[in-house]
Amino acid sequence: MTNRAVIIAAAANGASRLSGVLESEDTHVMAAGLQALGIPLEVDWASESMTIEGCGGQLPVGSAEIDCRASGTTMRFLTALCGLGTGPYRLDGTPRMRQRPIGDLLDALAQLSLNATAESPGRCPPVVVSGGPPQGSSPAVVQIRGDISSQFASGLAMIGPCLPGGMQLEFAGELVSWPYLEMTNRVMQAFSASATLTTDTWQISPVGYRGRDYAIEPDASAASYFLAMAAITGGQMQIEGLSKESLQGDVGFTDALERMGCQVTWHPDAIEVAGRARHGIEIDMNAISDTVPTLAVVACFAESPTVITNVRHIRDKETDRISDLVRELRKLGADVDEFDDGLQISPRTMQAARLATYDDHRMAMSLSLAGLLIDGVVIEDPACVGKTFPGYWDAFATVTGNRCSPA
Repeated sequence: MTNRAVIIAAAANGASRLSGVLESEDTHVMAAGLQALGIPLEVDWASESMTIEGCGGQLPVGSAEIDCRASGTTMRFLTALCGLGTGPYRLDGTPRMRQRPIGDLLDALAQLSLNATAESPGRCPPVVVSGGPPQGSSPAVVQIRGDISSQFASGLAMIGPCLPGGMQLEFAGELVSWPYLEMTNRVMQAFSASATLTTDTWQISPVGYRGRDYAIEPDASAASYFLAMAAITGGQMQIEGLSKESLQGDVGFTDALERMGCQVTWHPDAIEVAGRARHGIEIDMNAISDTVPTLAVVACFAESPTVITNVRHIRDKETDRISDLVRELRKLGADVDEFDDGLQISPRTMQAARLATYDDHRMAMSLSLAGLLIDGVVIEDPACVGKTFPGYWDAFATVTGNRCSPA
């Protein structure tokens, strides 16, 4: 949510003051990228606040070199945002980022008459964007595959209000991670965009954005690890600042826990989970795919198998979150079968293990949950959680009574 809000505020007319800003590697990288593009911003990470002077839909800087490191949202959102300038703009990242295909986004930008190319094999970053936005009063019609990454569509949609004729984004194929698209649409609307999202099209009028004061919700994906703690141990956990009205689809993780036997209580401004997740389930997690590793670890401690399907696209995340997750769960003693689009976890006696994280924050945080009931679990490269949650280990230790120690 933070990276969506800062992109939109950067493109807006006038200043925006954001509160609840997430401090993480991803948001630091995004802020630095916007500054490289000439966007004036001031950030106070301690108070979770940022002030951004919007560029009114025209990037102030005609060329830039941007290091997106391992941040997928930064790479994809800034690649699209660079369509509002003349260029050339070159965006690069980590070795893993250079393995993450971005060709579908580049094809979409080409439909806007932009010159967008990738320098690594497989049409992976580094990316170079130049050419300037399309002119004319008619909506820019762009077709994009919906079954690869919702971030491609979100990045394109967020520049739509700044185009002279707006944008008509047409989806080809099944949409993945629908709630993330809906979240983007609602943040756009909060900054005065006129945008209508359906499963077929995204209609965006050329009205621009208006700067405003905006409060960012707590991170629902990060909350999933703590809700899972209750599900694994039979304890109780309450997360404040999230509710059924949340913009983030990952609050739907609680529905999976409820199906597994947990008690879920919705308060006006909080979610509460209590009791063990005893029952395995069959679940399509396409809409909440970031929480697949979390639910997979919960499933290891249930009393019957769990089948997770329709998440083929998570193989192209920070790591292959199907194959690599299967490998690590097997180290713990779980009986796991791998499918092209998911996995099945059949519980059996678990054991201590040293677990690889593949420089993937979600793998590290999810796998750490096994240590709640298994003594001797070791998480390699624990610092990788800094990508989205640098305070995770302190929070884990506080909640669990110091049941973790630095590796």
